[in-house]
Amino acid sequence: RLSSLLRTLEVSNLDEFNYLNDVADFATLLATYSEGIARFAVIMEPNGSSIPGAIEPRLQLACLDSSLAIAPLFKRFSSVVITSGTLSPIDLYPKLLDFEPRVSESFSMSTFRPCIRPLIVSRGSDQTQISTRYQDRDDPNVTRNYGQLMVDLCSSIPDGIVAFFTSYSYLETIVVAWELAGVLKQISEKKLIFIETKDVMETSLALTNYRKACDSGKGAVFLSVARGKVSEGINFDRHYGRAVILFGVPFQYTKSHVLIARLEFLQTHYNIKEADFLNFDALRQASQCVGRVIRSKTDYGLMIFADARYNRRDKRNKLPKWIKQFLLDGFMNLSSDVAVSFTKQFLREMSQPIDQKKLQKVFFSAEELTAMEAKLAEARKVEGGGHVVGISEATEGGQTITMDVDDSS
Repeated sequence: RLSSLLRTLEVSNLDEFNYLNDVADFATLLATYSEGIARFAVIMEPNGSSIPGAIEPRLQLACLDSSLAIAPLFKRFSSVVITSGTLSPIDLYPKLLDFEPRVSESFSMSTFRPCIRPLIVSRGSDQTQISTRYQDRDDPNVTRNYGQLMVDLCSSIPDGIVAFFTSYSYLETIVVAWELAGVLKQISEKKLIFIETKDVMETSLALTNYRKACDSGKGAVFLSVARGKVSEGINFDRHYGRAVILFGVPFQYTKSHVLIARLEFLQTHYNIKEADFLNFDALRQASQCVGRVIRSKTDYGLMIFADARYNRRDKRNKLPKWIKQFLLDGFMNLSSDVAVSFTKQFLREMSQPIDQKKLQKVFFSAEELTAMEAKLAEARKVEGGGHVVGISEATEGGQTITMDVDDSS
């Protein structure tokens, strides 16, 4: 209507009405979702700017119910299989997506060697507890121990290392502190340093140069942010990622008005407690970050959780099964110097030639696949042509939820 009015009035300079257009678009969006508005909320963020020091209020329409996105899929298809390597804990997803699963199963990873080495580092070499909790993150002892851990790992691990921090602001704080303490200079003597920024083009260029540095044999360190571009969709396979270090537990910003509204919605409608969702979301993101390091059967890498809170049962139990199967008791509650010794031991083991016979045993042969197909065909005959969903042992780690929403097909 606004565009029609402006054309009728023959307004020549439409740029003057851009802000009014934004208001009209937002009002149209509100009207579109006026039905069932309880699943949406109009949120006013007093400062929605990503630029430090800039004041930029933001008005937004936030969807509080994630089940709305997948509901059309359940209506259209008779059987839906949801599978991922980070669906953990698996029992929370049916609540969030509002459905009842027919089959819910978590699989371990089938490997021919222990190609993943998760380590929980809770203390520095001086036995000071390390954590990015709000009350600890400005502690110079924590910053120093994180820096020393990074230097020691760069001295021990060849090729590429990816380090994830909990936020851009914390990354900037650590980089400044490490620069003043001479940590970055020590790291640069071993590897080139690249840093993720909020600028997409800058980050893409940094990733390209990071890979070139790894290809050249020099090796590199990529300092990035959980929930950033690098944490999702970017693979660090082979020599591009021999280790991932996660500094802290990547919780969401708990003072966000959107998050507060969503937590209230989940508590009211699905009886999901605030702490349960925040822990679930943080550990899912942690799994997403460290999972960048392993991308094939012959790949290998280190997953270093550098925060004392990962020692707590309520945290580590939310990690996927394919990570927990390698997380032995001896790899938890480590000091940084012990973790470095485990790192060297793991790399020596992985440097040995691949046993091709053992490797072939973790794959299905043509005969096994033929037998599986025959078994499924026989099952369909027994069911009288009904719909049968079969799940075999996974060759890669992950969790599967199967939902059969309609028996009529």
